[in-house]
Amino acid sequence: MGEDLQNPFPEPVEIEITDSIDLHSFSPKDVKAVVRAYLNEAYKKGFLFVRIIHGKGIGVQREMVRSVLSETAFVKRFRSGDELSGGGSGATIAEFER
Repeated sequence: MGEDLQNPFPEPVEIEITDSIDLHSFSPKDVKAVVRAYLNEAYKKGFLFVRIIHGKGIGVQREMVRSVLSETAFVKRFRSGDELSGGGSGATIAEFER
């Protein structure tokens, strides 16, 4: 009755907010909303930097992530990951204003 076969998890799933999020486990249609929610929670927790793992692929998710970052008032700057921070071009590092 009223069961949504497209959504095996009808209840919201709570995830722990750390300084990194891997978007591979999220549906592409949800990526922008997930990134917005994650950024807000990470900012509230006081992180100065976060790493968003979007994968390399053809760059669609990277561009979606960077679009959200550029629209977020408290994001000071962002860049691709590197050898030190991990992820290379498959991750984006964002720095928050404080």
